[in-house]
Amino acid sequence: MVEIALGTALAAIGAGMAVGFAGLGSGLGQGIAAAGSVGAVAEDEDMFARGIIFTALPETQAIYGFLIAILIMVFTIMAGKVLPASLGLVAIGAGAAIGFAGLGSGMGQGITASSAVGAVVENEDMFARGIIFTALSETQAIYGFLIAILLMVFGGILG
Repeated sequence: MVEIALGTALAAIGAGMAVGFAGLGSGLGQGIAAAGSVGAVAEDEDMFARGIIFTALPETQAIYGFLIAILIMVFTIMAGKVLPASLGLVAIGAGAAIGFAGLGSGMGQGITASSAVGAVVENEDMFARGIIFTALSETQAIYGFLIAILLMVFGGILG
């Protein structure tokens, strides 16, 4: 049986949190946006392409979580060294930062995107404004992504 150091196990948890929670928020957000888009397309078939755009916007949170998970794994688990618990805890902090920020941001972005699709059905001039409103929810995920990077740099994972 292979023995894993505590730091390596904690880093694996951090990577899982990063992609898991951010992916959950992204998936929920996309589902909410897609539900609104399907209704819009039922009213106006020309809304299909715009509905796809609004539905795709919450995907970015999953991408941020995926990138942080990859960085954690490449610089800890896949590096093949025994990690101290302190580095594993930094990885959990980084994973939690993007994971939870992506969870909330993705869901909020999906709700906004769904409303924006409905607004565009009523008034086509709302498309650009709807994109802007939908993009505003992204800022929390960007904050989580930046904090995760800073934690990894100053915590010694990316150093």
